[in-house]
Amino acid sequence: MAQFVRDVMTPDVAAVLPDASLVEAAQLMRAQDIGDVLVTQDGVLLGVVTDRDITLRAVADGVDPLAVSCRSVCTPEPVCVGPDDHISEAVTLMRTNAVRRLPVVENGTPVGVVSIGDLARAQEPDSALADISRAAPDSWPDGGHPGPGPA
Repeated sequence: MAQFVRDVMTPDVAAVLPDASLVEAAQLMRAQDIGDVLVTQDGVLLGVVTDRDITLRAVADGVDPLAVSCRSVCTPEPVCVGPDDHISEAVTLMRTNAVRRLPVVENGTPVGVVSIGDLARAQEPDSALADISRAAPDSWPDGGHPGPGPA
């Protein structure tokens, strides 16, 4: 069974520059089938922007997502975990900070992301959350987008 964050994290870092538009971030999320991107500059993590951030901090206020930067809606200085930290540390950080994803940072550089689904699959592979996390996007009713399927 996996014990360390490096064993369960997604090692590919999807990142945007601070001045990237929310549309750019959303398109990257869609292309990579992820719910967040890291906001970085020169290899330094500045923040995290999630699909929820885009919805609640921009779209809900009626702002133009082409004109708003990721820097303006991201969560700055996010809670992070290291790749050699024990999985239980990631669970504790998520619980304590009420977050679903943690950037994984090594020597100041983002090297991955660990999600609540990653941890569920590692610690409780038979749980409902782990099962949902394993569902492939093309298994959704409309062939690739979550939400209501055909009636």
